[in-house]
Amino acid sequence: QVQLVESGGGLVQAGGSLRLSCAASGRTASSNAMGWFRQAPGKEREFVAAITWSGASTYYANSVKDRFTISRDNPKNTVYLQMNSLKPEDTAVYYCAAREVRIASTMKNEYDYWGQGTQVTVSS
Repeated sequence: QVQLVESGGGLVQAGGSLRLSCAASGRTASSNAMGWFRQAPGKEREFVAAITWSGASTYYANSVKDRFTISRDNPKNTVYLQMNSLKPEDTAVYYCAAREVRIASTMKNEYDYWGQGTQVTVSS
């Protein structure tokens, strides 16, 4: 089992920045590929970013590429999502997710563990 706890959400003006953190604990937490997803009201949960267990490879949704950066600190069992140049359409609940394997995925149904989510609200 892997437990995930997100933090760092909040209210920010358009053009601003936030950094989300996801603290992982449990069995082999540092060996898991990790991802960030988001869900806006009335919409499906969508892929945002993913990172392999080593951090060597990262993947982004087109809508956040060049604005968001995913990274991880394995000794701290923590994954980050740095979000810059935020837009009102980035408003959503952001979820951290972990896979049982080391290879990252953009598909939400390939993730085995989920955090409780953290709200990000971007005002115009």
